[in-house]
Amino acid sequence: MTDVSIIGIGQTRVAEHWDLTMRDLAAQAAHAALDNAGIEQIDALYVSNMLAGELSRQEHVSALAADAAGMSGIEAIRIEAADASGGAALRQAYLAVASGVVEFAMVLGVESMTDLMGNRRTAALSTSLDADFEAMQGATPAAMAALMMRRYMHETGTTLDDFAGFSVNAHSNGGRNPNAMYRNRLKPERFASAPPVATPVNLFDAAPEGDGAAALILTRTERARDLVPNPIRIAGSAVASDRFALHDRSDPLTLSAVVGSASKAYMQAGINPQDIDVFELHDSFTIMAALALEASGFAERGQGYTLAREEEIGLGGRIPVQTFGGLKARGHAGGATGVYQVVEIIQQLRAEAGENQVANARVGMAQNIGGIGSTAVTHIFERVD
Repeated sequence: MTDVSIIGIGQTRVAEHWDLTMRDLAAQAAHAALDNAGIEQIDALYVSNMLAGELSRQEHVSALAADAAGMSGIEAIRIEAADASGGAALRQAYLAVASGVVEFAMVLGVESMTDLMGNRRTAALSTSLDADFEAMQGATPAAMAALMMRRYMHETGTTLDDFAGFSVNAHSNGGRNPNAMYRNRLKPERFASAPPVATPVNLFDAAPEGDGAAALILTRTERARDLVPNPIRIAGSAVASDRFALHDRSDPLTLSAVVGSASKAYMQAGINPQDIDVFELHDSFTIMAALALEASGFAERGQGYTLAREEEIGLGGRIPVQTFGGLKARGHAGGATGVYQVVEIIQQLRAEAGENQVANARVGMAQNIGGIGSTAVTHIFERVD
């Protein structure tokens, strides 16, 4: 397999874009990535989208995005893996370039999450769960996260206050990110008093949904060196899945898909968790952040929350996460979220993160999770010197 690097990135702000359509967002991110890479044309487009059919009444999103970006005629494919669509699309683009079939590939994540409101949006989000045994019974992603969080609190003796550090860190970093949906700071003492969403999950536990688009351009590392001064190599790329329904898992507090994808990515990259300088995890809910840290090897079982409580996840901490606000403050743009994560890792490894820069960042990891852990996609990136 040929080495693959990322040479271009682009993104829009995550927000309630009432004045922009999904095609507008896609075009903006695609053009920004092309400009960043210094190229005018690509060979294949991999569009990540989660809910256009449910939220926007629009399928066939890949051809729509290609047309909107002025690239009609190229190969364009949509990739869907619920919230993990962005990571899954990058995986497919990586394989296409690594195989030699595609010279330049673009990954374009786009979602208009606010096209529906209230219960209709919640029902759409619940399609990431088991329709027969979870969603049909009234379960939502927040409700399933609440079950996991309550069990975690029972086993570890933790309280809601012990999780505050994740949201405090996210909002602290998001406050310095011009593309973040929420740039307000959060005081630790305010965390546990937020209105409940699905007890014990509250409003400050859950990531807000927003509209947005983000894009990446990939090519062979050998070619990348001639095109840009700072290509970022994909050192590891892996996908794994778990039992679909939470009640079918042997251990509801072990994200087996994360364990599988992270371990494969580490092996491919020839590194260990200690070698990661910055980690963009999938903090759709704070319990998912704690469990992802454990499943990825940064903490023992039942100890993931301590990294936030002891402030080890900040920009200067042992394992910086949510460095641009994470899903919690940047916002959760559905199928685009995994692409935003990678854009932010690239900014860190290029030393283009501004006030959010992690010092001497050379190796980064992005992890995108679908549903409540049914799919996990882990990518590891390193600077090419």
